[in-house]
Parts: sequence; structure tokens; C-alpha cells
Amino acid sequence: MSDKIGLFAGSFDPVTNGHVDIIERASKLFDKLYVGIFYNKDKAGLFEPEVRQQMLKAAVVDLENVCVIMARNSLAVDVARDLKVTHLVRGLRGSEDLEHEARLDFFNRELAPELETVYLLTKLDMKYINSTHVRELIYFKSDIKKYVPASVIKEVEKRFENNQKI
Repeated sequence: MSDKIGLFAGSFDPVTNGHVDIIERASKLFDKLYVGIFYNKDKAGLFEPEVRQQMLKAAVVDLENVCVIMARNSLAVDVARDLKVTHLVRGLRGSEDLEHEARLDFFNRELAPELETVYLLTKLDMKYINSTHVRELIYFKSDIKKYVPASVIKEVEKRFENNQKI
């Protein structure tokens, strides 16, 4: 039997504890799990893709079967094929996510019927955590420690120290 290989794709701008929880749980389901930082044309970025990659790698450093990758100008299904992925991994916070994911799944199945999608429900205590709200908290210099891994806090503190635009 071949290895089960997953791909969890997102913009991770920034990575949240909700993302990390999904990654940790998915890593137990697959022999190898790729976590892909993808460009999302509908989202304005706060952190450069390379910085997102550093923060994400630091957040999952202890997960031996997890590999963080970056994809630009590629569909997740195309990257998945190149990496011999067998399953796409998606997190669901609520019904709004389900509707969005159902539309995405339609096209993924059309483009790559050999890929199966696995959905993991977000834990209740992380249901409302998302990168958009975390970016807003960062902008207004609010405390984000409960919502993000230490690697994000370090990067935000570094930007505030250097008076970089947030």
C-alpha cells in the first residue's frame, strides 16, 4: 500500500493556534503532511510569504512528518499532483466555511478527481480564531498571545521594535 500524503494549503497570514491544531491532528493521519503557503488573490497580506514560512516552520518544528512548502502562481491540486499527495486537508470552523469549502471541493474534484479531501472540525475553543481577526489585533497593538504560536509573537515584537509598518 502506498503512503498517505496530505496537503494542508492556506495563506497562513499569520499562522494561528487553530491552524497549528489542524496541522497537529492531520499529521497523525498521514505518513507525510505538506503544509503549503499559497497566494490568495482575495486576501491582503500583512507578512511577506518568506516570513510566513519561517513562522510556520517554527510553529511545527516538532512534527517530524510535516514539511512546510511555498507555492506561488499554482493551484493546490497541481502542487498536490507534483508532490504525489493523496488527500487535501481542510479545516472547518462553521457553516460559512462549509459552504466555501464545498464550492472549492467542486472545482478540486473536477480538476483532480484522484484526490480526496479530508475535513477536520476546529476545536470549539478555537472556532472564532482566524488570521483576519489576528491581523486586526496586531494592527491595533492588542494582545495576541492566546491566538498565535510564539513564532508569530516574536515577529510582531520585532516589527514593533523596528517601528516597521504593521
